[in-house]
Amino acid sequence: MQRLLIVLLAAVDAVVAAAIGLAVLLAPLTVIWAVAFGPRADWGALWPATATLWQFGHGVPLAVALPDAVVRAMGLDPSAARFALSVTPLLLLGFTAIFAARSGRRAALAGSWPAGVVGGTVVFAAISAVAALTGGLGGVRTPLWMAMLFPPLAFLCGALAGAVATAWAEGDGGLVDRVQDALDRFPDWAQVPGDVVRGAAAATTAVVGAAGLAVAIVALVRGGQTVALFEALRADGLGVVVIGLAQLAYLPTLVAWAVAWIAGPGFAIGAGTAVSPAGTVLGVVPGVPLLGLVPDSSSPWWLIVVLVPIGAGAFAGWLIRSRQVSAGAEATFGARAVTAAGIAVLAGGAGALLAALSRGSLGPGRLGVAGPEPGPVALALGLEVLVGAAILLLAPRRRAATGDAWPADEDEDALRPTGV
Repeated sequence: MQRLLIVLLAAVDAVVAAAIGLAVLLAPLTVIWAVAFGPRADWGALWPATATLWQFGHGVPLAVALPDAVVRAMGLDPSAARFALSVTPLLLLGFTAIFAARSGRRAALAGSWPAGVVGGTVVFAAISAVAALTGGLGGVRTPLWMAMLFPPLAFLCGALAGAVATAWAEGDGGLVDRVQDALDRFPDWAQVPGDVVRGAAAATTAVVGAAGLAVAIVALVRGGQTVALFEALRADGLGVVVIGLAQLAYLPTLVAWAVAWIAGPGFAIGAGTAVSPAGTVLGVVPGVPLLGLVPDSSSPWWLIVVLVPIGAGAFAGWLIRSRQVSAGAEATFGARAVTAAGIAVLAGGAGALLAALSRGSLGPGRLGVAGPEPGPVALALGLEVLVGAAILLLAPRRRAATGDAWPADEDEDALRPTGV
């Protein structure tokens, strides 16, 4: 396929990804505007609100400044009138990254993934710049450079991941093939990079899946607390819809917190608080229904959850080892040791990335600290995955006993008794 056509298709993908993300916000906001404000609605503020929320959904922090009239009417401390809101609802960012990965994969299959990745990212950056320059509300602001940088950065990372993974598996006739040719000069190590990425992906997926399952179980067990918090808000029908949609966008963020909890370090909801399997220390928690899922106590039995990342590492090790054995090309002990270490490093890095994306500020004062710390999560998750992966990758393999069994290539006639 011609390079120009690949760039055009990638540009269309970028436009569609941005349009869907903006439409998902614009459609419910339009209904909310019409119901809440009626004929006197200020429709000119609808697009700035949509653009600001779109940027927030891609990791751009919000600087909130409440008007003096609102502060006086609600009886708030004037020091709490200005605060940052930076705990990102990861649903929108995840959609952009996944859609970009799909675009990068198509560009790689078409034969020119660098052109596709660059073309799609440039178009998405142009859309982000327009949204940043035309958005912004009176009491809610975003840093301009972050608003212009973070959304295209999310698209670029997703597109690169999809393109490079596809080019590594299918070949690209270019940079990736040259890297593979260079690795082929070292037969004992040629498969290590692919095995590391494949194993880390398997381990990370297993841990994130377990975290999602944990959130679902907690939602069933502590659903009563969430309903009670909903009722305490005394919101009308429109308010319930708004709160419900906002919490849906924050579900992936809660799953990222659950990953940190399963790994061991846990997360915070305010300065001086901690929620982890080893212990839970909570102060006054905001009356957000979704936070009703956070356990308010702990048990020594919960420490058993650290076996989940170890099991995920063991699964990754089994996957790589069995693949090598079935191909008849089992790597040397040194290569397998490096593979186990690489899987642990990448899995720990993935945990750190999830922690960094899901931490920030939830409000003024002590709520300025919320979410997991990337460093402890990376260290704990990496070590736990390393234990599991090393067990399966480095353990001696049991070979089939030959005993009295006939060799497979034995000549039947030579085994036949004389005179028969």
